[in-house]
Amino acid sequence: MMGNVTPTGSLLRPIDLGRGVVIDTPVILAPMSGVTDLPFRRLARALGTGLVVSEMIASWAMVRENRATLRMAEMDGRPTSLQLAGCDPAAMAEAARIAADRGADIIDINFGCPVKKVAVGQMAGSALMRDERAAAAILEATVRAVDVPVTLKMRMGWDHASLNAPSLARIAESCGIRMVTVHGRTRQQFYTGTADWDFIAEVKQAVGLPVIANGDILTVDDAASALRRSGADGVMVGRGCYGRPWLPAQIAHFLRTGHRQPDPTLAQQKQILLTHYHSMLSHFGTEPGLRLARKHVAWYSRGLPGSAEFRAAMNRLDSVPAVLALIDALYDGLTDGGAMAAAA
Repeated sequence: MMGNVTPTGSLLRPIDLGRGVVIDTPVILAPMSGVTDLPFRRLARALGTGLVVSEMIASWAMVRENRATLRMAEMDGRPTSLQLAGCDPAAMAEAARIAADRGADIIDINFGCPVKKVAVGQMAGSALMRDERAAAAILEATVRAVDVPVTLKMRMGWDHASLNAPSLARIAESCGIRMVTVHGRTRQQFYTGTADWDFIAEVKQAVGLPVIANGDILTVDDAASALRRSGADGVMVGRGCYGRPWLPAQIAHFLRTGHRQPDPTLAQQKQILLTHYHSMLSHFGTEPGLRLARKHVAWYSRGLPGSAEFRAAMNRLDSVPAVLALIDALYDGLTDGGAMAAAA
């Protein structure tokens, strides 16, 4: 990461994936389990995110048309990207067909999830970086199954002794994959250490595909540095969007113009939070929505005076009116006191 970076000219250009699918603004919201549900994706898109990707969906659950899985697979806006994970080529192909039939414009394949349940228990996600032959079979089957572009998200490798992302990217290109996203960590790192944006340059040099840089992009300066050091064609933003669904739009504006957009005012942030909150209640139902929204409300309040007390109180509440009253008390109290924006 670095301090101030002022781009000279636009660092962003549209990415044409073929088959009529163009990412006009390649600043992408990363798929994050339990976070990037439909309400979050819809909000991020409305605020200016170039592309949003669904939560990771297990191919076998998609094939069985599990009710919860189909809810995760709901899409809104264009283009839409749905991410699949699995270790069986036939199941991945069938899941991709179902997703495309349900309106997905892009199918993204997950070779990056480090979670033990997925990578060890199911031999999916980042485990597939250890078996390039199995990985190729999944890529080929998925590409053949659908008429929409298929993309790939992966890590640098399983560990630092097997940094095979450039090799796997070449395999992916030969299989018909149209874009590759690289998280600049190995599976064994999980989310520790620092993302290696310089290594992503090796993937970019290995293929003619568009490459997206991912990992530790928390600010507009991070995004500019990641692009310069990786030579990538765009960035994917994950945890930096917690409580800041406006961040991808700020990044896109900075990469195109060199000018920084200020954060929304506290009054604007409150309205964004409330829009998100009510969307979650509508999508999941009142009781599940109230519970699932707690982490998002907590993220929005980070850095505000009194936020620790606010979060502790909110987590004890079990009614929507009480939560809304608490939100009013925090934000309106700060606004009336002269505060305009949250602390960085």
